Amino acid sequence: MPKPYPAEFRRDVVAVARRGGSIKQIARDFGITESCLRNWLKNADVEDGVRPGVVAEESAQMRELKKRNRQLEEEVEILRRAAAYFARSLSPK
Repeated sequence: MPKPYPAEFRRDVVAVARRGGSIKQIARDFGITESCLRNWLKNADVEDGVRPGVVAEESAQMRELKKRNRQLEEEVEILRRAAAYFARSLSPK
């Protein structure tokens, strides 16, 4: 996978594209693909609230919350198994 372009470069390219002109020509001038520029424009519209969608900050928070939730579920499962083990070992025979 190619190394991502710096955020400042992406912002500059999006600003130029928003001023007008051909997507094809702007992409060629900056050495990126048209689809890349279209994605950057779409993401910028979401971040700016022009288009509906999840902004990057919310997306990052959601990933962290899902990760934490998985971790907590694993811990609960471990505790459930430990409780069952101790209940069996402490019960009178």
